[in-house]
Amino acid sequence: MPAATPAKPVDASPNVGVSDDLAKRCRLRFASVEDAPKFGYNEDDLLPADRDVLQQVAECLVRGPLKGRAVQLVGRADPRGTDEYNLGLGTRRAESVRSFLLRLGVPSDRLSPTTRGELDASGVDESGWQRDRRVDLELVN
Repeated sequence: MPAATPAKPVDASPNVGVSDDLAKRCRLRFASVEDAPKFGYNEDDLLPADRDVLQQVAECLVRGPLKGRAVQLVGRADPRGTDEYNLGLGTRRAESVRSFLLRLGVPSDRLSPTTRGELDASGVDESGWQRDRRVDLELVN
């Protein structure tokens, strides 16, 4: 039997998507940013809107309803560039989110950065590629 495909993450900020269950259980507050640019081409820096959402996630994981739960940070890239480069870029993006959450007090053993690189990319033009350049936060366990 094939593994279940995770639900499409909710765009929580320009560069961060969160799983629907994480958003609901943490009662995250964010505007719809479907059309906002994601990470810039070849970039891994967080924007202020990303930090706002990640602060809410950190509060939820440290003191809120998901205290003690683990989160997988899935770095993603658009399909341009080599497979190896895009896997590395996805890793850098996931590490950027991890570093920020660590500074906010989330224990390192609760954060699992990983990369999918361009493996799930679906964009065929700049608009689609922007949606491909993100980090998805998914509850583990």
